[in-house]
Amino acid sequence: MYTYQLHDALYINLTNQCTNNCVFCIRKKPEAMGVNLWLDKEPSGEDVIYEIPDPNRYKEIVFCGYGEPTLRLPQLLQISKYLKEHGGKIRLNTNGHGSLIWGRNIVPELAEYIEAVSISLNAKDKNQYNHLCQPENETLCYDAVIDFAKECKKYIPEVSLSVVDLISAYDIEICKEISKNLGTTFKVRHTIK
Repeated sequence: MYTYQLHDALYINLTNQCTNNCVFCIRKKPEAMGVNLWLDKEPSGEDVIYEIPDPNRYKEIVFCGYGEPTLRLPQLLQISKYLKEHGGKIRLNTNGHGSLIWGRNIVPELAEYIEAVSISLNAKDKNQYNHLCQPENETLCYDAVIDFAKECKKYIPEVSLSVVDLISAYDIEICKEISKNLGTTFKVRHTIK
């Protein structure tokens, strides 16, 4: 199963792979929110589409699973095209590394189909980000997240930055200011115990 429903939203799990190894990640748990999300194999676009015969029945459809959805960009775009053509509202939850991963600005491609994006900022600066998120590329990843958010603001109607509640209230306020300066909405995510 590559999709799972929570309340009135449907979530799509495309991969276990990620460019971060966050200290707080739910991938370290066998299941999250009562759902086993670990994939034995990554789905094709057709595999996922098969599980969503009526995209209209959900308030939104969210690319969010154990891994980073933009690592599977061709499948993400294929599925999103289908969902959009059938009236689905699409949100992408991402670590913001997509353009860095693909070596080009992928936001215009995403914006053809996706109405909302939630980007995990998680830290006030590169040092804190590297400590909490343990990215594959400690030199470029934090700046890539900021750049990705700036690009999303140009093309996508709803852009949100988020942090986890592991950082101090002071650091959360700094992140909130970063979000405000980028013109994005802001939220604090509670870590799943």
